[in-house]
Amino acid sequence: MKIAILSRNARLYSTHRLVEAARARHHTVRVLDPLRCYMRIDPGRFDMHYKGKELAPMDAVIPRIGASITRYGTAVLRQFEMMGVFTPNKADAVVRARDKLHCLQLLAQQGLGLPGTVFGDNPDDTSDLLAMLGKPPHVIKLVEGAQGQGVVLAEKLTGSRSVIEAFRGLYANFLVQEFIGEAKGADVRCFVVGGRVIAAMRRQAKPGEFRSNLHRGGTAEATPLSAEETDTAIRAAAVMGLGIAGVDLLRSKRGPLVLEVNSSPGLEGIEAATGVDVAGEIVAYLERRVRQAEIRAERRAGSAPARAAPTRRKASKTAAKPAKTMKKSSSSRGKSA
Repeated sequence: MKIAILSRNARLYSTHRLVEAARARHHTVRVLDPLRCYMRIDPGRFDMHYKGKELAPMDAVIPRIGASITRYGTAVLRQFEMMGVFTPNKADAVVRARDKLHCLQLLAQQGLGLPGTVFGDNPDDTSDLLAMLGKPPHVIKLVEGAQGQGVVLAEKLTGSRSVIEAFRGLYANFLVQEFIGEAKGADVRCFVVGGRVIAAMRRQAKPGEFRSNLHRGGTAEATPLSAEETDTAIRAAAVMGLGIAGVDLLRSKRGPLVLEVNSSPGLEGIEAATGVDVAGEIVAYLERRVRQAEIRAERRAGSAPARAAPTRRKASKTAAKPAKTMKKSSSSRGKSA
């Protein structure tokens, strides 16, 4: 199998592990910088070049697209899709997951548990917007932030207003959520691959910090999941249309609450905390899906001649009868000519 990994840095842990896992299973793998991929689009034809040369056909592509290049990166990913290359996370799914507001709207539509969330644009509506949410503390976060960036905890109402005013002054899109105190600065990262939770870890924020991201100094350890948590993680990934997803949950008094669905979850923390070969699981999933597609194609190709054969045989018998008739009526044939 030929696998492409869309990543700007082949030395990143997650990218390196995917390359390592693919080669260990005897696949050909190539890391492609999305910004060096360029395309030609014609009716019924989609070409891709990379660094001055046409790309060889690929069987699967794994997107590891950074938030800063979402627009161009997903355009490249979509081109691969148009070329018939399998991807566990399609371009539209990546775009949905990157937009926190859209993500929450879709999850809420399916009845999944979420922290209370409000969103508004006009400064005149700020007081009523916060009243809709309830008393502080409030968590204010950028709609397109990542790794804990652009997330602020406001413990007082005046603090919430100040942060909102600052974000509006930057023309930033943001949302405000209730603070889940019983989570005690911890969340659960569930790694979903192909509709299964293959690993889960509990991340704890460092003292004085409410964000549990490992990039923010949080710690992690493997954790068992309840049946409800497992079901929530799997459903959240499915709602977003992601074959590979990191689903972050908060453990609350009212059950698991989905905090975020990540389309490019990191492998380092989850592999270190759980000991699970997550990269290997991802490659194994690609193998299954690509093989399934090959089997379907083989069945279609094999059934086509079988359907056509009776038609050809019937036609040959039908053609034999007029031949005898035509011998007997050669004169009439000449007249009709």
